[in-house]
Amino acid sequence: MSSNDLPPPPPDRKPATAPSLAGAGALGLLEAVRQDLSMVSLPLALPGTEHARLEVRNAIAQLDDYILPRYRSLDAPLLAVVGGSTGAGKSTLVNALVGHPVTRSGAIRPTTRQPILLHHPADASWFEDQRVLPSLSRIRGTRSTETIPASRAGTTPDASVTSAVVLVADPAVPQGIAIIDAPDVDSIADENRRLAGQLLAAADLWVFVTTANRYADAVPWRLLLDAASRDITVAVVLDRVPPEAEAEVSGDLRALLRKEGLGGAGLFIVHETELGPLGMLPPQAAEPLRLWLEELAADAVRRSEIARRTLNGTVRALAGRVSSLADAANEQQRAAATLEADAQAAYQDAAARIMDATKDGALLRGEVLSRWQDFVGTGEFFRNLEQNIGRFRDRVGAFFRGEPPPAVQVEVAIETGLQAVILDEAANAAEQADQRWRADPAGRQLLGTDDLSGTTSGFADRTAEEIRAWQSSLMELIRTEGQGKRTQARLLSFGINGLGAALMIVVFSMTAGLTGLEIGVAGGTALVGQKLLEAVFGEDAVRTLAQMAREDLHVRCQQLLRVEQRKFLDRLPDGDPGAARVLAGHAAALARLAEAA
Repeated sequence: MSSNDLPPPPPDRKPATAPSLAGAGALGLLEAVRQDLSMVSLPLALPGTEHARLEVRNAIAQLDDYILPRYRSLDAPLLAVVGGSTGAGKSTLVNALVGHPVTRSGAIRPTTRQPILLHHPADASWFEDQRVLPSLSRIRGTRSTETIPASRAGTTPDASVTSAVVLVADPAVPQGIAIIDAPDVDSIADENRRLAGQLLAAADLWVFVTTANRYADAVPWRLLLDAASRDITVAVVLDRVPPEAEAEVSGDLRALLRKEGLGGAGLFIVHETELGPLGMLPPQAAEPLRLWLEELAADAVRRSEIARRTLNGTVRALAGRVSSLADAANEQQRAAATLEADAQAAYQDAAARIMDATKDGALLRGEVLSRWQDFVGTGEFFRNLEQNIGRFRDRVGAFFRGEPPPAVQVEVAIETGLQAVILDEAANAAEQADQRWRADPAGRQLLGTDDLSGTTSGFADRTAEEIRAWQSSLMELIRTEGQGKRTQARLLSFGINGLGAALMIVVFSMTAGLTGLEIGVAGGTALVGQKLLEAVFGEDAVRTLAQMAREDLHVRCQQLLRVEQRKFLDRLPDGDPGAARVLAGHAAALARLAEAA
């Protein structure tokens, strides 16, 4: 192996420290970010939501696996992850670095199925607990021709091969650096790819292995660009290079590295060569890389500088990620608000249509009109009404003292007609809300296969009950208004139910108040009711009674529809309206923390 463009020592050789906000302030911020990210909810199916959910998981994992442990232990050994594409020779390289087989390599892919962490025996305490990679349990391995799990910590014999990291203490690993042999970044196994990404995100520095045939592949370069964005120290190993092609291939790779902001990466060349009986490279093949790692391990100042630089770059990248998540949380809130507004608008429109139907005389047709005319009489009654209101009162009084059709029949007819209007408009509102939600991807997800385009079970009964309650409230209004002696006498003459029926008739024929009586099918009928009420209470009192009755009906209809619209609104996820603002604040604070280094 030959080496060129080794990473230069940092210009500032003073002992490196954490950013100026290190200590309780930085840790407090990072722990708060971790806590708030764990509470982020992105439940609506919006464009980009799946990616945002993945970003949440990745951000939390990086905080747990790297950022928080490194802030708490700035003097811990550097974690160097050996990563790369399938078949690039990662495991063979790791074996060459320690001088004997410690990890398996072979033709069957994927080969590296379980990460192996090699460390100096004196550094064992840094890795045996859950300080780094807390989601992975530990398996203590022994140094032999192959890594053999000798004891398991927190695992069972049949544990998943990717649920633990194998710890191997080896004096061939320089003290101050630990080496992880990671799974393939482009493995055919999803879990291997995920674990490879997790390990690389937890690394202080990368040893990235590629080959002369595959150094321009897209997957490795996506990861290398991530390393560049985080300012990670990278050593690139170009494996299996034919000597005659070294100049051309290495020159092209260096040009690519410079173009993508990785011009400072060390480049190590491994020539194409035959492996020994144990699958080992010749000792001299890995010598330049081994010496580079040993020199790095021996230089405490340089190790601290690498740790600081990677940490600051990772925090800076986290700030951008959290900022994007704040935008995603905002989008969720806006989408939920839109769906809520769509449902509410559908039912508000229904309430308006109901009130329109109750003031234009439409309800006074058919059965209601017939029952009212039976109640007050027809023919001569209408001809004499304007001439002698006293005669009208006497007639109605006699009506109640005899055996006329009861006024309650008018109430029942009104109840039936009003109920039909409310049921019809509630169904229309449900259909409109359902259509609006299904036109939205988030709404479609929330509705699923459920059909909410009709009224809910029991709504007809609740509506009838509410109408009867409204009618009862009208009777109470009339009783309250008729407490004066003269008025009470007239009240007793006409009867509570008769006056209540008259008040309902007036309510159902008014537009913008009593002065706008509709002259149409029910115009004369409404005029009869108004004159009857004015004979008892006076014109001003009648106007007030009708307005109060109408407002009470409006409130009751709105309440019925508000309950009905809950079948939509209850599907909306609970969300913290301040979550986006909190995340945006965290993003700004993280950016300041990284900048303060």
